[in-house]
Amino acid sequence: MEAILALEDGRTFKGNGFSAGGEAYGEVVFNTSMMGYQEILTDPSYKGQIVTMTYPLIGNYGVNEKDFESRRPYAEGFVVKESSTLHNNWRAQGGLGEFLKKYNIIGIEGIDTRALTKHLRTYGAKKGVISTVDLDEKRLVEKAKASPGLVGRDLIKEVTCPEPYDWNEGEFTFAQGQGEVKQNYKVVVLDCGVKHNILRKLVSRGCQVKVVPATTSAKDMLAMEPDGIVLSNGPGDPEGIPYVIENVRGLLGKVPVFGICLGHQVLGLAFHGKTYKLKFGHRGGNQPVLNLENKKVEITAQNHGFAVDMNSIPDKDVILTHINLNDKTAEGLRHRKLPVFSIQYHPEASPGPHDAGYLFDRFIDMLG
Repeated sequence: MEAILALEDGRTFKGNGFSAGGEAYGEVVFNTSMMGYQEILTDPSYKGQIVTMTYPLIGNYGVNEKDFESRRPYAEGFVVKESSTLHNNWRAQGGLGEFLKKYNIIGIEGIDTRALTKHLRTYGAKKGVISTVDLDEKRLVEKAKASPGLVGRDLIKEVTCPEPYDWNEGEFTFAQGQGEVKQNYKVVVLDCGVKHNILRKLVSRGCQVKVVPATTSAKDMLAMEPDGIVLSNGPGDPEGIPYVIENVRGLLGKVPVFGICLGHQVLGLAFHGKTYKLKFGHRGGNQPVLNLENKKVEITAQNHGFAVDMNSIPDKDVILTHINLNDKTAEGLRHRKLPVFSIQYHPEASPGPHDAGYLFDRFIDMLG
């Protein structure tokens, strides 16, 4: 099945579809992880994006029901150099192609992903379209230009939970019988597209976790009498969700708050700062971050296209705690007086390194 990927700036790539047919629109981005494609596809932060994997062979270990990071895949499309037709792993319950087809996600293979990645690094992330039904390149470019993009859009409403729910599952190691953890703390997680492994990390550290929709007011969250609140990761432009920013502003100084990824950007805005769009974003499991407080370097898992402008925050008690060593962008902040801190990357990994797991312990220490 022929397929074409077209970008808004006129660049096109011919390949073959290996999953569902049709058309898919989104901002075309790249991820440098060598593995973890199922977790990437099911990360709600990829809503509105077509994900390109830079590693050339994807799908060789299959997919399974344990590696979902949300209810379903949220990426709009999937671009690979080669999709493995065979999978071999003791945990595998199916192949990548059939997985994508089940959820109607369009995959394209056989294109030069190195050329595509170099193009995106040079000219920035672009709106794009993958199609197996319309193979007219000029027409597809015009469709890409007309697609909505990410700036100013509220994608949170498409990934947040419809109703509050309790989460009780801990990390896999605890499920294997390494001991139960006494649940001492009540934590509310504001679901802007939360990954399951964030919830597992909290449960494994003794938290009773209540997940609430992103529209939940500060008053309603505080009425649950939580010991702390986590602002989750999520997709899109943080300035496109003013209601979340305003609700978070109502939490500051009243309860400990830990922001992750989009939650970090929302905190920056809640402190009356600004955010801006990165040229091509940070996506992958190998981003180097310097912890300015102890001078240690962490290798981190990241997935974001926007960043906080720390200089725009008027409250000088909000300080920078982490920076990205590739481009010096802000990767963490905390307040000197209030029990509030956040990081731009993913301390829960899944997939990725575990260098940043200590941040969950820091949050727990704030609750005690």
